[in-house]
Amino acid sequence: MNELIAVLIMFLGTGALVAVMLSLSNWLGPKKMNPVKSETFECGNIPISVTSNRFPVKFYTVAILFVLFDIEIVFLFPWSVVFQSLGMQAFVSMVLFIGVLVLGLAYAWRRGALQWD
Repeated sequence: MNELIAVLIMFLGTGALVAVMLSLSNWLGPKKMNPVKSETFECGNIPISVTSNRFPVKFYTVAILFVLFDIEIVFLFPWSVVFQSLGMQAFVSMVLFIGVLVLGLAYAWRRGALQWD
């Protein structure tokens, strides 16, 4: 129980610190806008395009799916190394895990997240 109280105190302290920092930056930060600050910044180069051009959402969807399935492979590799010593419960757990992954991939595929039309 004491460990949970310590974790709760850490969460409250972190939340308070974040609130103080956000309040101070809002209170002390500059308020005046000027055209130079509003200009697009491309690492010191002359801006090529206007900031109103947006990437399609598909780029973000594919990136999120890539990260999601990449992390799942990270979970599969150590499991496959010690597969024989884990037993049947670990096998069933991994089959369920892979089943959820396949369902997620099927859902993304069915919703058209992987199409570039």
